[in-house]
Amino acid sequence: METKELGKTEKTTQIIQLVKGEFTATEASQVIMSLIDEKINFHKIQRLQIWEGNHEYKTDLLDGRIKELVNEKKIASEFMAKTRDLGQKLKINGILEITVSD
Repeated sequence: METKELGKTEKTTQIIQLVKGEFTATEASQVIMSLIDEKINFHKIQRLQIWEGNHEYKTDLLDGRIKELVNEKKIASEFMAKTRDLGQKLKINGILEITVSD
């Protein structure tokens, strides 16, 4: 993990090496699907919290993002299945870069 100190003119950035390594297709699938599922659940909880506060509030942006993630999950699943069928291993390098926004 790499962190820069917050200065008046300097942005703070943190790098987190979330996933790194070589995996079987089954292992890679478990890691990727878990990450996508967590993000989908995060947006579903946000949508529910917004709806509980205001039944009239439009959640189109969250609905759209959930649909995007479900589609990405399908694409990833198909990719993993192909690599599994070929007996190939996969390298994953998942880095999160967090920056303080203005």
